[in-house]
Amino acid sequence: MNIKTLLVAILLGLSLPVAAEFRTVSLAHEVSLSNLRMPVSVNAGVAFRPCDDCELTTIRSTPTTLFIVNGRPVPLKEFREMVFQVRDRANNIVTVLEHLETNTLVSVSVTI
Repeated sequence: MNIKTLLVAILLGLSLPVAAEFRTVSLAHEVSLSNLRMPVSVNAGVAFRPCDDCELTTIRSTPTTLFIVNGRPVPLKEFREMVFQVRDRANNIVTVLEHLETNTLVSVSVTI
């Protein structure tokens, strides 16, 4: 019985340092489409307000940034065209995924 308890205590002790190494790499922002400004080019940036009273936040996009509509990656031009056709912009939510270490845009995702 004591061997089992000792083994469990050792395993728990070994797992704690591993758990401490986790860190947040990306942060997701849920923004209404009415509070989002799309980039003009791939190397521009996305500007958004997390809430109606919040200040404008800008995140730089890169050539690796994904633009996703209904779960399907699309080119920026097609993404912009589809987003601009949405009528109810205040109630349509967009997920903006930011890479925290580089302050760059990982993806912009919307379900229309």
